[in-house]
Amino acid sequence: MKLKLKQLLAGLGLMTCAVMAQAEEPLKVGFVYVGPVGDLGWSYEHDQGRQEMEKYFNGKVKTTYVENVPEGADAERVITQLAKDGNKVIFTTSFGFMNATYKVAKKFPNVIFEHATGYKRLPNMGTYVLRTYEGRYVSGVAAGMLTKSNTIGYIGAFPIPEVIRDIDAVYMGAKSVNPNVKLKIVWANTWYDPGKEADAANALMDQGVDVLIQHTDSPAPLIAAEKRGGVRAIGQASDMSKFAPNAHVYSVRDHWAPYYIKVVQSVMDGTYKPQDYWGGFHEDVLQLASINDNLPADVKQAINDTYAKIKSGELKPFTGPIKDNTGKEVVAAGHALTDEELAQVNWYVEGIDDKIPQ
Repeated sequence: MKLKLKQLLAGLGLMTCAVMAQAEEPLKVGFVYVGPVGDLGWSYEHDQGRQEMEKYFNGKVKTTYVENVPEGADAERVITQLAKDGNKVIFTTSFGFMNATYKVAKKFPNVIFEHATGYKRLPNMGTYVLRTYEGRYVSGVAAGMLTKSNTIGYIGAFPIPEVIRDIDAVYMGAKSVNPNVKLKIVWANTWYDPGKEADAANALMDQGVDVLIQHTDSPAPLIAAEKRGGVRAIGQASDMSKFAPNAHVYSVRDHWAPYYIKVVQSVMDGTYKPQDYWGGFHEDVLQLASINDNLPADVKQAINDTYAKIKSGELKPFTGPIKDNTGKEVVAAGHALTDEELAQVNWYVEGIDDKIPQ
């Protein structure tokens, strides 16, 4: 009887040790990037956020990532493999990953999925997006003040709501300081392709644009502006100042780490709930980086003042009355678009002489 009791206690001890060892294993977290981590823009900053988050948890989290994943069937395959590999949290970081993430999340209900810039959610799938339009509005103010030709340019990736509302924000910001400003748009139809991005930048400059704003991920447009001379450009997603010391105005930096830390902590605590997260200047997940010393003093002041007003909530760019470029009122006087309404922006504001590609 004593021998059996000793054997039972020994067995329980071994089981307890096994459970403790299992409990101490780091939480596996996976990331899927649409571009290379070396794009120095969107995917680069997501990866910076991944590294900062892993460092914050000091051994309690182990991360992995897959870069250069096309938006389509390949994405579903990559996301599925990350789930099969034991990742308990998976961040998919491009709009075009939405349907693939949704499908895989249904197949793996015990895995948490977080999709950037999308709108589909499940009990184990949340969405998150930056208020990039806040940075674009500041960019518009700077561009409107800097342009000598009264013509600013925007390099768009794809005509999705995020890009459309950012184009609108740029124009509204520019118009607030320069009633004569015009906006020209070129679609690169890619998130990352330095060659196409440079071609788009040169096409705009050939049309008289002297301030460039981009919604693509490489520093190619800034490099093109620097080469051309007499043209200014604003960096996208990360600090791109080193690529165009003269042409660079400032960069809008995406700072993802606070959100990644928050989500992973909630999973570890057992308190995770899917949500539609929007973060901007106020939450410090969107930042201004490297305002160029060569800017006129009044432009630097306007950049800082506009940033401060948006950060405090005093200025909300999408506050009515706003008309679209057909003359239809799309935002009533005094109404500030809700996050749900912002996610559905599919119109250009009054004054943009262009049509949204179908």
